Amino acid sequence: MKKLSVRDMDLRGKRILCRVDFNVPLTRDNKISDDTRIRAALPTIRMIMEKGGRLALCSHLGRPKGKPNPNMSLSPVRDRLAELLCVPVAWASDCVGEEAESMVFALKDGEVGLLENLRFHTEEESNDSSFAQALARMAEIFINDAFGSAHRAHASTEGVTHHVAQSGAGLLLDKEVTYLSTVMEDPRPPFLAILGGAKVSDKMGVIHRLAGKVDRLIVGGAMAYTFLKAKGIEVGSSLVEQNRLEDAKEMMDLMVSSGTQLLLPVDHLVSSGPEDLEGMVCGINIPEGKMGLDIGPETIKMFVAAVSDAHTVVWNGPLGMFEKDAFAQGTEAMARALAASGATVVVGGGDSAAALVKLGMADQVTHVSTGGGASLEMLEGKALPGVEALTDA
Repeated sequence: MKKLSVRDMDLRGKRILCRVDFNVPLTRDNKISDDTRIRAALPTIRMIMEKGGRLALCSHLGRPKGKPNPNMSLSPVRDRLAELLCVPVAWASDCVGEEAESMVFALKDGEVGLLENLRFHTEEESNDSSFAQALARMAEIFINDAFGSAHRAHASTEGVTHHVAQSGAGLLLDKEVTYLSTVMEDPRPPFLAILGGAKVSDKMGVIHRLAGKVDRLIVGGAMAYTFLKAKGIEVGSSLVEQNRLEDAKEMMDLMVSSGTQLLLPVDHLVSSGPEDLEGMVCGINIPEGKMGLDIGPETIKMFVAAVSDAHTVVWNGPLGMFEKDAFAQGTEAMARALAASGATVVVGGGDSAAALVKLGMADQVTHVSTGGGASLEMLEGKALPGVEALTDA
């Protein structure tokens, strides 16, 4: 990180606006079902409080489409945060305006408060300058610790930096950028990449950047069926991006020319559709009326063997419809293999991170990213607006 860090800043007595990622899943009765993202922000929050900063936290939650929605309030997050910190957390029922400013200006050294959902205002996502200024009025220093939103140029990630004297990176943002940069720029070989998920179109940029950098590339999940179809293999009614078949051929040619070994499924767990949980194993060709929903046992063996001698691994995307236990075998086998590998393993957020959390293995790999989209863009080599806007070190 070549940006100013919260570690190096004098925060005592200063009002600190910290953008965090509290976009947590809520149940129908507004209970938090997974507090991973809240816990991930705790080191930065505690450091600012210990340094005597007067800390106002801001975040989005869900997609309320620019207007207040009680089902997407950050109020349950405020309660959970207070439990984790073991201190009171002040609250404002809006993120800008008189009530928000009163809450922030009443904070004393080492105290913390939480502002209501940023996305209750359309101006947040449109990066409206006046909205960014309204946020900045409450702060002398801005800290961005929301890696999961750093790839978006929103008012609370990019816009606000133009209206404060100093902007710095939180500990989580710093850690995320460091791990994802290092694994791509200085990997210890053999270097293995595992890509899954639904769409080839989501991963094209990553595949192009990985060509020649990695020794082996595993492609699984629904996106594998576009590659297999492009090779002339029968895929039944499996999900295929018909408009990406030529792209898939081009990427397979690129793997050959760059010396990267491409591993695709050789057998599958299929059923008549996602609701049919009676899966059956079939060979490389999938019969008509059947849909591939997970990798088969021979593919699992092949993919796990590819992990066994790797020293660096990047994993982004599940290898099947892991949300359903009937089709989670491939993703679970990969998670277990990575946890036992001893390699430097960086998991790129999203569903692959959710799979590790579900299996209780998130602490058994080197780094699990909190941001699926942001990690994907970093792996592609793109600059993140929420990082670029921070003050240079």
